[in-house]
Amino acid sequence: MKAAVQARTYGLDDGDAYMSSYENRFRLFSSMEYEGQLYMTPLSFIESVTLNEPRSRRAWKSLTKKDLEKILSDTPPVCKGSSNLFRNLREQGVISYTEYLFLLCILTKPHAGFRIAFNMFDADGNEMVDKKEFLALEEIFRKKKARKEVAEYTQRFDQQSLQLYGQRTSQSHSVLGKDSPHVEARGMWDVLRRNTSQVLFSDLTEVDEKRETTLLMHFFGKKGKAELKYEDFYMFMDNLQTEVLEIEFLSYCKGLPTISEEDFARILLRYTNVDDVNEYLENVRHSLPDEKGISFEEFRSFFQFLNNLEDFTIAMQMYNFANRSVGQEEFTRAVYVATGIKLSRHLVNTVFKIFDEDRDDKLSHKEFIGVMKERLHRRGKGIRVEEKFTSFKSCMRKELSGK
Repeated sequence: MKAAVQARTYGLDDGDAYMSSYENRFRLFSSMEYEGQLYMTPLSFIESVTLNEPRSRRAWKSLTKKDLEKILSDTPPVCKGSSNLFRNLREQGVISYTEYLFLLCILTKPHAGFRIAFNMFDADGNEMVDKKEFLALEEIFRKKKARKEVAEYTQRFDQQSLQLYGQRTSQSHSVLGKDSPHVEARGMWDVLRRNTSQVLFSDLTEVDEKRETTLLMHFFGKKGKAELKYEDFYMFMDNLQTEVLEIEFLSYCKGLPTISEEDFARILLRYTNVDDVNEYLENVRHSLPDEKGISFEEFRSFFQFLNNLEDFTIAMQMYNFANRSVGQEEFTRAVYVATGIKLSRHLVNTVFKIFDEDRDDKLSHKEFIGVMKERLHRRGKGIRVEEKFTSFKSCMRKELSGK
């Protein structure tokens, strides 16, 4: 059935409070609609992971079959991929919600996890997967992210209920069915939330081999018969990570080969939940009065390390430093042992000056790992939940005071 959806704009305030934060963010940045389903463009995906809000209020452009075919026909093959792919495609591409979650995983997870999953579908050991296998691979990472969000949503709802009513209103046990991978409906709002998600993000319900998107066209060709080599997929992951990091770096470097240590701190703290960002920035100004700058290679190596933060945490535990402060040499060695990444001395010193709250030239688990885990967790979700909830409470007070 053809959708009769008129082009319309969508703002942050229009979001459904009962949709997940990922769904709301996808809806906020999506700009195309085809047969009732929303899509991002490559440019809007880049904006969704580098900006808090879209540059402008977007209209959902309704695509015809001819429009979609034209967009997909311009997709370059995987052998011509580069770290400018998304910037070159700009509005000439469509990204589904499942692919959005999958791309977020690529930006925040170590490559090793994808290699393991890739190999599980590579039955004959030739390091290739076909389109059907890749769609199943996408679904695995999508479901993993969805399950994690359900647990987070329940915990967050309990905290908010305590603040509003002085008691928890959700069930103490998991909302996931024992033998079911999806959320069981609990009351009217849960039913509405599920139905809304199914209407807007219908590709979540099943793996559809017939649907075509820019990503699938890029990997499997116009006929969908090509096979994807792990080598090419690895290059795609590396290029995407590099592209997003380049965009963030270029937005601060002002045409110079380096960014300031203070700007590096701003980027690191961007998605975190720290109470006072200015306090961290003051640490940098006080401890590093002479600016040396952070190069793009240093910048990139640090974020590659962050994607392997879980392995680093294990290495710290093996060193028996998990509950103790560590110096710069131990930190550098643990990063290399866990990830194989060598961080420059200046970069490590800068990180210590940012996060060393008590200025003893050592980092505790709380000072660094706790903050960085929060950053990885929140990336892709944009505006903090606490900020949204504060706005909700403010609105509630106004409504109550008006009665």
